[in-house]
Amino acid sequence: MCEDDENLGMLLSEYLQVKGYDVDLFADGEAGSQAFPNDKYSICILDVMMPKKDGFELAREIRATNSDIPILFLTAKTMKEDILEGFKIGADDYLTKPFSMEELLLRIEAILRRVKGAKPQEVLVYHIGKYAFDTQKQTLTIGDKQTKLTTKESELLSQLCGNVNQVLERNYALKKIWGKVDYFNARSMDVYITKLRKLLKDDPDVEIMNIHGKGYKLIIPYDTNVKKN
Repeated sequence: MCEDDENLGMLLSEYLQVKGYDVDLFADGEAGSQAFPNDKYSICILDVMMPKKDGFELAREIRATNSDIPILFLTAKTMKEDILEGFKIGADDYLTKPFSMEELLLRIEAILRRVKGAKPQEVLVYHIGKYAFDTQKQTLTIGDKQTKLTTKESELLSQLCGNVNQVLERNYALKKIWGKVDYFNARSMDVYITKLRKLLKDDPDVEIMNIHGKGYKLIIPYDTNVKKN
């Protein structure tokens, strides 16, 4: 973790250690840069505004040597341009100060779950309530009605199924499916979500919810949860 606010850095470090994480704390980007090649980390938590080397510069260095390690930015910046800059560099998430330690923990856990599940066993067919979703044929079937999905519809529905009854984070889905986070891709994803809702309307127990400020959640009663083949 790189955080130049000594008090905040110590509070976050101690809190995460209590939660079972090993934490190295650095007060500036240069110290973080020197430490990164010498240890194996699961995630990098970087303050944006730091002396000697800011979080964006440090993230670029990290990405040049390790394209896979998750990066979470902590920042007081709220401007859209700064947030987009972070995601362009390759950030996995962006938390604006002030924030609760509980929210930071939840975001870290969500990122690490994704990383650990980055290469899951391929699922050929999801059973979503009364529907069967064939990921290979890109078809959605209910009864004798079968619909051919577009590639983007299929990819988005696969992500929702993989996170059933959990939040599919908006920025993660954009990076995973569209390759980057920007306004136009976000609007495009909204259109595809609307299309998927229409395709799933024949089963009233199935719903795609908007989770404000987070993303989407495919809701299915737990007694008829998604089954995988």
